[in-house]
Amino acid sequence: MQESSNKFNETLFLVNNEPVMKTALEVLSKLENTSEIRIKGKGENCPAAVAVANIITENMLKGKSKTGKIIVDSEIDDTGYMISIIEIVIKKIN
Repeated sequence: MQESSNKFNETLFLVNNEPVMKTALEVLSKLENTSEIRIKGKGENCPAAVAVANIITENMLKGKSKTGKIIVDSEIDDTGYMISIIEIVIKKIN
């Protein structure tokens, strides 16, 4: 799922339960149209978000991208349980 963000030509990409490589290809296609992308994973999808970011920066765009910042957070869901959240910003470089 992709949703636009207005700050600094950045796009938010929410990682879901799809295969990691398929998600990485979707993120790569979004990066063609923007200078940076924010990959977000919630709960059980946090490791998948990290894997997608690694695939992009270390394989697909090695030397052409870098990790901008990583935000680790949590929130309380409707049932009262704490859910982990990770956001990884990937920036294209020349």
